[in-house]
Amino acid sequence: MSSGSGSLMWFRKGLRIHDNPALEYASRGTTRVYPLFVIDPHYMEPDPNAFSPGSTRAGINRIRFLLDSLADLDSSLKKLGSRLLVLKGEPSQVLIRCLNEWDVKKLCFEYDTDPYYQALDNKVKNYASAAGIEVFSPVSHTLFNPADIIEKNGGRPPLTYQAFLKLAGEPSWASSPLSVELSSVPPVGDVGTCEISQVPTLKELGYEEEDQDEFTPFRGGESEALRRLRESLSDKEWVANFEKPKGDPSAYKKLATTVLSPYLKFGCLSSRYFYQCLKDVYKNVKRHTSPPVSLVGQLLWREFFYTVAFGTPNFDKMKGNKICKQIPWNDDDKLLAAWREARTGYPWIDAIMVQLRKWGWMHHLARHSVACFLTRGDLFVHWEKGRDVFERLLIDSDWTINNGNWLWLSCSSFFYQYNRIYSPISFGKKYDPNGNYIRHFLPILKDMPKEYIYEPWTAPLSVQTKAKCIIGRDYPKPVVSHDTASKECKKKMGEAYALNQRLNGVVSEEDLRKLRRKSDEVDEEQEPKPRRLRQKLIK
Repeated sequence: MSSGSGSLMWFRKGLRIHDNPALEYASRGTTRVYPLFVIDPHYMEPDPNAFSPGSTRAGINRIRFLLDSLADLDSSLKKLGSRLLVLKGEPSQVLIRCLNEWDVKKLCFEYDTDPYYQALDNKVKNYASAAGIEVFSPVSHTLFNPADIIEKNGGRPPLTYQAFLKLAGEPSWASSPLSVELSSVPPVGDVGTCEISQVPTLKELGYEEEDQDEFTPFRGGESEALRRLRESLSDKEWVANFEKPKGDPSAYKKLATTVLSPYLKFGCLSSRYFYQCLKDVYKNVKRHTSPPVSLVGQLLWREFFYTVAFGTPNFDKMKGNKICKQIPWNDDDKLLAAWREARTGYPWIDAIMVQLRKWGWMHHLARHSVACFLTRGDLFVHWEKGRDVFERLLIDSDWTINNGNWLWLSCSSFFYQYNRIYSPISFGKKYDPNGNYIRHFLPILKDMPKEYIYEPWTAPLSVQTKAKCIIGRDYPKPVVSHDTASKECKKKMGEAYALNQRLNGVVSEEDLRKLRRKSDEVDEEQEPKPRRLRQKLIK
């Protein structure tokens, strides 16, 4: 086997030509390169039982974004004298078969910290090493290697952003320019009996094109990523003054952020190249914002989450996750469905959930609003349930960042000021008093006067009739009263925090059950019956 002369470049994320050390290494000192992408049924097999069009794990918007990205990569490779080879099946099996069939001496792929890929990569690496094939798997999806930072910190991940910054410093590669161009890639070798296909369409994967009435306005791919990057960076003043907590979550015509997150997620844009471009802008302006709020600060947040996730077993669960508070969340599927399907009766929350379903994206402050509402703000539903919905519907869904943000927003880890709640009424009103965002994503409310658009249940019947929207018939009544529900949530969070402190974080299932029972009994005693009824989900 080791007498082979070709290289196999296995693409997963990292769907780009610029700053792609694995592709560069694969192209060096060889006459043949096999650029391969495997359609993995784990992510791509259509699932007719899922709550929205798509596979078991990914909504149709993200699958479409990936296919765009693959088509763009194929076209870039063709310009360099190569092309993308697409195969279908369980990736480790497909890869082992290709290594067997093709004349390969080097296997190259970008390092990936996700648990799913870690397991996959170990299988493939073990096989390649036993067969005498060189494996090259550089870290280029992130600015730092998370393992290095954990090692610097004595084997534990830093649990605050500031501690992370102190340990991380400047990335080692940052002082020299990155290689952003490849002049050519050696041609593809003989593919033997492997059934190579073109980049498939949604239809060829078994999806109905008309499964959805409005698709994401964002096209996937490296070309689009670089175009967006140039556009964002052309406004140097905007880049210099960018402050994360600011920005308008209700802006939907001209968006208030770069929308580069999906391109970073799929690696259509190199985070390292983005970092260097930002540093170049900073050099040429008088003053600029700093981490945590600056654009470079946003890239460093991504690194912080990657590092913590990599060093924390069960990072994506409450149980067995030592950095996660154990909280007796409700297991209320009706409330979860009302939230997921934009039927909470709170137009600000519902409009955001419609945008999520249709576009696969929404502004970070909009994400904060709906995540807080589902968990510690109003419904007290488990963050893992909300995480699953985001994981499916977001085009930029990234295992690490999605879990990190839900841990944060549910006050389960990182952030503990559970008394600070996003109001489902006044928070959106602050940015969009006229309710244009709501009118756009919830057209049933488009004629509701602005005095009532955030709380349509308070509108007199005559106003509802005139607006052609009767609350309780055309649009739901609120599933909970925010004032009552948020008070109750704060009380439950306080009790859970006290329990975690008392038991030093070692909280059993039985402890949580007792706490849940205790707070339910207190509720029953305190709540007069009619109030209880109003709290129930209104069909």
